[in-house]
Amino acid sequence: MQTQSSFQGKYDTGTLYIVPTPIGNLEDITLRAIRILKESDLIAAEDTRNTRKLLNHLEIDTPLTSYHEHNKLTKDASLIDKLRTGMSIALVSDAGMPGISDPGYELVQGVLAADIAVVVLPGANAALCALVGSGLSTDEFYFYGFLPRKKRQKEEELNRLKSIQASLLFYESPHRLVETLEALYEHLGDRNVTLARELTKRFEEYVRGSLTETIIWAKQSEIRGEFCIVVEGAKEAEQKEQAEWWLPLSIKQHVNHHIEGYGLSSKEAIKVVAEERKLPKRDVYQAYHVE
Repeated sequence: MQTQSSFQGKYDTGTLYIVPTPIGNLEDITLRAIRILKESDLIAAEDTRNTRKLLNHLEIDTPLTSYHEHNKLTKDASLIDKLRTGMSIALVSDAGMPGISDPGYELVQGVLAADIAVVVLPGANAALCALVGSGLSTDEFYFYGFLPRKKRQKEEELNRLKSIQASLLFYESPHRLVETLEALYEHLGDRNVTLARELTKRFEEYVRGSLTETIIWAKQSEIRGEFCIVVEGAKEAEQKEQAEWWLPLSIKQHVNHHIEGYGLSSKEAIKVVAEERKLPKRDVYQAYHVE
């Protein structure tokens, strides 16, 4: 168990600050974030070139070091050593909150393991902006980020997500948007959806409608900018229907579905079928091998 009193002066080490940066409009940075970036001894940035532009705009000359997807595992130890000496470090990504579909999680984990304080600043986040602006339910939401690129893995994830009643949040690049919308339609049905792009920028745009309508829009439009996709959650009746999709199948057909469709071994598939049907695994095993 670990208790952190962030501002009580109980730490002899430095502090790691997680600092969100604007997702588009440069005015969307807090006064506190500007102060922390100025006062920190070092800024760890996903792309130092992008961050340098922001710092120049804010007239901040704090030293920079790179911290990105390809060097994060080797850079963690170096940054933690600097924190141990009392340095304060601000972690930023190219845009938005570090650690959310951006590097940061591993460093936070390592810093906490070293019993060093981690202080997270509030700030810009594309997914939450898209959710609130979508017009879909905000009572519950499930943030996923980027779906897998490989078709089978994407299908597995969507099959896992399709019974969730909370609004679903995804990120997607412009050149994969149509493919992802079609996969959502295939696996989730024709739900209500909002596409949000270029958030906080000059060409900010929300496209709200059904998945069918947005697929047509995407195919007929010149797609630019990064997208947030907000999808309506499963309705209760739909959730029950999806949860029992296997009812027309025999146990053997059910097991074979998982073997042929997802590449599971018979042992793995039997375990999944037992869980889905709420049966003892031995009963599924016997039915599969006897039928």
